[in-house]
Amino acid sequence: MAELAALEDPKARAVNERHGDDHGVNLGRLRALAKRLKTQQELACRLWATDDTAARLLALLICRPKAFEHDELDGMVREARSPKVHDWLVNYVVKKNPHAEELRLAWSADPDPVAASAGWALTTERVAKKPEGLDLPGLLDVIEAEMKGAPDRLQWAMNHCLAQIGIEHAEHRARAIAIGQHLEVLKDYPTSPGCTSPFAPVWITEMVRRREK
Repeated sequence: MAELAALEDPKARAVNERHGDDHGVNLGRLRALAKRLKTQQELACRLWATDDTAARLLALLICRPKAFEHDELDGMVREARSPKVHDWLVNYVVKKNPHAEELRLAWSADPDPVAASAGWALTTERVAKKPEGLDLPGLLDVIEAEMKGAPDRLQWAMNHCLAQIGIEHAEHRARAIAIGQHLEVLKDYPTSPGCTSPFAPVWITEMVRRREK
């Protein structure tokens, strides 16, 4: 914890806080620390228990993803209120855990928008890598009906799923683009030069163009 405190950078904190993350550690330096520590499941659990954002990010880098039980991960997702912690937990840990599909189904129907967003993130992974068994038209129905009024983090996850369906599945592409155009979610999101807009019609069109090229 003392070493993490020594990595605190006021400029990094100012940038991170604009994105809702309450820590000031440069992520490159955090990854270097994790590389030095290597995998340490017990230490990861103790770091997570501190409730400190930087410590939790480090925990997610040094833990053993397959070691967590179903209920442990469910509790962790509900505790992970920092966007970066939530993102890393889902992408670095839950996706590699044997309970991922069970959790995806449970979270997708959860009334807590933070848990629901984790469910949608796992669904987006399946849309891209293992779509067999997914009801893609049904997912588009839910997105069309609910994305516009969803809380920010859940809306972002649903929008990512919408874009992924349009990118990966040509037979649903026209409908995915039409839904994005109708709902206009993230249409005016500020995008840095050289980056692709998260507005689904633009995102889908650009990614398809790159692949065809």
